[in-house]
Amino acid sequence: MLTQDTKRHIDAARQVLVGVVPNPASQIDQITNALIYKFMDDMDQLAIRAGGDPSFFTGDLERFSWTRLMDSRLGNQERMNLYSEALIKFSQAKQLPPLFRDIFKAAFLPYRSPEVLGLFLKEIGYFDYSHSEELGNAYEYLLSIMSSQGDAGQFRTPRHIIDFIVKAVNPTKDDKILDPACGTAGFLISAYKHILEQHDNDNNPLSPDERKALMNNFEGYDVDPGMVRISQVNMYLHHFKNPKIVNYNTLSQEERWSDKFNVILANPPFMSPKGGVSTHKRFSVPSNRSEVLFVDYIMNHLRPRGRAGIIVPEGIIFQFANAHKTLRKNLIE
Repeated sequence: MLTQDTKRHIDAARQVLVGVVPNPASQIDQITNALIYKFMDDMDQLAIRAGGDPSFFTGDLERFSWTRLMDSRLGNQERMNLYSEALIKFSQAKQLPPLFRDIFKAAFLPYRSPEVLGLFLKEIGYFDYSHSEELGNAYEYLLSIMSSQGDAGQFRTPRHIIDFIVKAVNPTKDDKILDPACGTAGFLISAYKHILEQHDNDNNPLSPDERKALMNNFEGYDVDPGMVRISQVNMYLHHFKNPKIVNYNTLSQEERWSDKFNVILANPPFMSPKGGVSTHKRFSVPSNRSEVLFVDYIMNHLRPRGRAGIIVPEGIIFQFANAHKTLRKNLIE
């Protein structure tokens, strides 16, 4: 559950940025970069306290550690110079996990106010990776800010709708689960929590091996590299060390066509571009309408006895174009 204190610090970090980074999505980028930076240092400090060695801030990265970055003897200008250089170094550092290197590939500081950065990093310093469940909730709260329609027909699905659909579909620990238009990974996170709650409520907790196997059962695709990055971080904060989120155009690429799933959960972008969707010939219903193609894709990628929860526009049920009628016939049969 998101605590008021955590919410307050997320809001404060955004309020510090709003004057220099007015776009909410860009604010999330800046908060994501800073949180991952801080968490790498947190994990190093945990390893040192346990008698081990740091994994992240070693060798030529040692001077960029969060501990050194926030040294009170540094002035804000020095801090900004160090922070800006670190963002560049992280994308090239071999000792960082591939997920982290990918996150920092597009990272940069879009403003040049040392005072703003100092205030911002002070708010980020509140968060600690040892409270990762609370951080996951905080990150989901941060993502809820992205509630307006995007250029590609993207909508943030309200949490209660996601949870309702997940409960109805009822994924289990043995199901392979996909969201083919995953956005911020809300459906995947909800499905993961649902499975954990099943076992906690039944007094039948998952073994470490079962939890490890469970982590490999979730996959997500998104056409937007920015959404892929955000969903990877969201899943990482919910204990997925190597989240299987892929930059992939579900309707036009074929590389993953043969993959099948027990459960598919989705609120796909149903705004077809002018002229329709350009796709391939493997769909069972010929169409250039994204709402038809997404439902057809999901139907064709379920395993026998598989099940799906999809948010659709009402035209899927009521329109009488040939593609819509054929799709309904196929769904029933």
